[in-house]
Amino acid sequence: MTALKNDRFLRALLKQPVDVTPVWMMRQAGRYLPEYRASRAHAGDFMSLCMNPEFACEVTMQPLDRYPQLDAAILFSDILTIPDAMGQGLYFETGEGPRFKKVVSTLADIEALPIPDPHKDLGYVMDAVSTIRRELNGRVPLIGFSGSPWTLATYMVEGGSSKDFRKTKAMLYDNPQAMHLLLDKLAQSVTSYLNGQIMAGAQAVQIFDTWGGNLSAAAYQEFSLAYMKKIVSGLIRENDGRKVPVILFTKNGGLWLESIAEAGADALGLDWTCDIGNARARVGDKVALQGNMDPTVLYAKPEAIRTEVGRILASYGKGSGHVFNLGHGITPEVDPEHAGAFLRAVHELSAQYHE
Repeated sequence: MTALKNDRFLRALLKQPVDVTPVWMMRQAGRYLPEYRASRAHAGDFMSLCMNPEFACEVTMQPLDRYPQLDAAILFSDILTIPDAMGQGLYFETGEGPRFKKVVSTLADIEALPIPDPHKDLGYVMDAVSTIRRELNGRVPLIGFSGSPWTLATYMVEGGSSKDFRKTKAMLYDNPQAMHLLLDKLAQSVTSYLNGQIMAGAQAVQIFDTWGGNLSAAAYQEFSLAYMKKIVSGLIRENDGRKVPVILFTKNGGLWLESIAEAGADALGLDWTCDIGNARARVGDKVALQGNMDPTVLYAKPEAIRTEVGRILASYGKGSGHVFNLGHGITPEVDPEHAGAFLRAVHELSAQYHE
């Protein structure tokens, strides 16, 4: 494979010295970019964009072409590809988000679920990874990703998005045996899926535990974190002659940083409700930290964005182990010029912390 021209993202995840704090944005290939909207219109719909490796590559590259400050590319895909490959029938309703034609509601439903083969059942994702790696040609590292078992389970049981997760939580408490079987199947699926991405060329991977923070402290440990630990222990951690860092991101997981830091990953993603300096003090040198500006700061003027970037950098302090990111995905209404101001500010203001 082609040598990396910019590896500061990977170095920071491993707490190695860097010249400036690396930066990327969750959902950086998305609807805030006019070029993305044009590609999506050309593809026809969101899933056609995801399932065509050439389109997936095209939109993955768009933010990199617009913003030379980006230190990583992230595979363009969706977290719900695994449930879709399990036969749940993923589709998207305009303005309503993802939906499944089938839902999981009984132990028998769960027992009938197959564990997808990443190459046969999700080959379009593996093809997208290898296509993007070729197109990147060593420019920056490529991040692969998956949803966490708990997060995927919520969509499968609810049939789509949910405000209160009433069906999923009822299953968790009424029938923990069924929920554990579902989560175990999903953990096996995520492990093979991420390993497939790594072998296809992903140089780091992130597990998005979007809904883990909606659990109680005890339920989080048993039904979310335990399965992410299982995945981390089964991942390929070295490929192409270098380490493959793993990032865990639990939205609203700030209460449990110490236990997440013990899960075996290289880095923790933080949402914007955590103070990054406090998080660093709590987890010490165990892991790198990724985050964590509130995405809505990008609606403010560039001067205000720059001030907030400076505050977060100062809170983290000197030394490596920080990957700058938003505390969640960039939102569709953000002005692309404001995103550019954010990215420039990270590199310009962070050099002083890496002398």
